[in-house]
Amino acid sequence: MFKNIKKPQLSFWQIFNMNVGFLGIQFSFGLQQTAVNPIFLFLGAPEDMLPILNIAGPITGLIVQPLIGAISDKTWSPKFGRRKPFFLIGALIGSICLFAFPLSPALWVAVSLLWILDVGNNMAMEPYRAFVGDKLPEKQLSFGYQMQSLFVGAGILLATASIFLFKDWFGGAEVITKDLNTIPKWLYYSFFIGGFLSIVTVLWSVLKTPEIPPTDEEMVEINKHKALPFKERFLLPFKEIAEAVKTMPKFMWKIAGVYLFQWYALFIYWQYITPLFQKTMDYDLSSAAAQAARMSTTYNTVTMIVALALVPLTLRFGGKKIYALSLIGVGIALFSIPYITDPSMVLIPMVLFGIGWAAMMGIPYTMVSKIVPQNKRGIYMGILNMMIVIPMGIQTLTFGPIYKYLLGGNAVNAILFGGVFFVIAAILALRLKEPKSVIVPE
Repeated sequence: MFKNIKKPQLSFWQIFNMNVGFLGIQFSFGLQQTAVNPIFLFLGAPEDMLPILNIAGPITGLIVQPLIGAISDKTWSPKFGRRKPFFLIGALIGSICLFAFPLSPALWVAVSLLWILDVGNNMAMEPYRAFVGDKLPEKQLSFGYQMQSLFVGAGILLATASIFLFKDWFGGAEVITKDLNTIPKWLYYSFFIGGFLSIVTVLWSVLKTPEIPPTDEEMVEINKHKALPFKERFLLPFKEIAEAVKTMPKFMWKIAGVYLFQWYALFIYWQYITPLFQKTMDYDLSSAAAQAARMSTTYNTVTMIVALALVPLTLRFGGKKIYALSLIGVGIALFSIPYITDPSMVLIPMVLFGIGWAAMMGIPYTMVSKIVPQNKRGIYMGILNMMIVIPMGIQTLTFGPIYKYLLGGNAVNAILFGGVFFVIAAILALRLKEPKSVIVPE
């Protein structure tokens, strides 16, 4: 049995510096949410193909995140640490892809780069989640993960704000139609900034935050792992993931039910918010993409404002109640957006969306981090992220036909469909039984 490590309480700025890298990682994800699908449309992709073109995220997340988590659990370097080498390499891969993405000359090139970008982002994301759990004592976990939510909001806010600002500043003379199969130049700048931030912010956290060395017992296990033949070391992460899923706490299975509907619906929103504005506001593709960016900027601004405010609320009322109410709020937002045609008024529902996004990015991670073993935190954070990408994978495979044949190829119906799924997710969230204490690893 491993001994629990008594972790020192960290200051506000130590927790802040630890999470700065999320700014760059989430800038990249913000571009994926807001700019990648418009780029696919600019390059000639039909709307009903958007889900399948986004399958890179679910597949790479399903494979990369749990594997990197399992491998990082068995890694230690006195010079580089345990988690930091992985999210630094992931950020570098993502940075290179962001510089290349807007230069894509054809749809197949953009789709291929999305695959590589997703590998990098997922390689950076999973060990970063475990990194925060590794460093913080239990009473600071909620604050640490809500600080992550703040940087999630900040990164996506900067990404989406850059899109519509550059559109206003540099896109006025461009007249872009889908038939031109051309990516507007003003989109380039956002990707170039993202490429810079991806690596620089992660470097900041790497240099500012030392990792906690393994205990003597953990070092024995790490050295045993290093001594194994290559074939056994290669297969071991797969075996550990399978075993971890088999013995996973019941609470995580219930979280999986919530995530199934929550993330399916989020992927619908990100894919079809731009086509929605082409329909409800009669925008051309360029203007619709800019409006979608304004929506994302608004809800991520709210996320930044409320992320840390959720900490005392969850302590007082319980995580599941705040989580469920937040999901209901997102559902209400999606029900209202298709019926608002004023470009300014349609930003109002994004207040509810932003509160929900802050809750989604913090509360479940806090809950799970309290109940998983310290020496398997990487694996279980990877499995938690599998619960995100599996619904996304299901969505990419199923929603194209649903959109085309059941919803009449109408983006309004797609967004309303997403609202229904958020309400279902909220009902399932109310069935969660919150963890009371940390499980001691065996």
